[in-house]
Amino acid sequence: MLFLVRRSELDLLDLPIAEITSQFQKYLAALQFLDLDQAGDFVVMASTLLEIKSRLALPNAEEEEEVPVETTDDPRGGLIQQLLEYKRFKEAAQALDERAAEWRERYPRLSDERPDAVRDPSADRIKGVELWDLVSALSRVLERRVIEEESKIRYDDTPISVYVEQIGAKVREVGRVPFTSLFDNASQRSRIIGIFLAILELLRHHGFRADQ
Repeated sequence: MLFLVRRSELDLLDLPIAEITSQFQKYLAALQFLDLDQAGDFVVMASTLLEIKSRLALPNAEEEEEVPVETTDDPRGGLIQQLLEYKRFKEAAQALDERAAEWRERYPRLSDERPDAVRDPSADRIKGVELWDLVSALSRVLERRVIEEESKIRYDDTPISVYVEQIGAKVREVGRVPFTSLFDNASQRSRIIGIFLAILELLRHHGFRADQ
């Protein structure tokens, strides 16, 4: 949610519920397509947004009574407060990560002996972009592409390593490849998932970079 607000350059205190809800639905479609655990969090947030939208649209049963402006409850207030708290936590976590990285640079031998901390993958920056930037790009691919309706369950036995090799070879040959072009020959759900996971693998572990 905070990512969507930042991408649209919106003020947390002035949320356009309709626009944010529409964007959430697109992200949710992409996440459900990939069957990621984060889809559950999006369902909760989307439900909250719809509740807020309905409360803003429905007439107030007590609107005939004179209510001081100071005491009027804005249904967006709870969500805004949650976002502000989440933003503070994210900033604090980022500051801790930066201090940890500085500590590892100063004391490399000691840091090698410490186990890696468990991190939220959605907070990672993958060679220039955030994970949700890639999810956003995937959602646009899905919007423009007609996915074959599968009458029966099909299992894609193609290893991710094969997609990694194919995409890596294409990028090395051309030098710069548009994200959407990597899905030109993909119309099956399993193939699209395989290609997307291969892209993540290349960005995380093979030195490839994604730019906006």
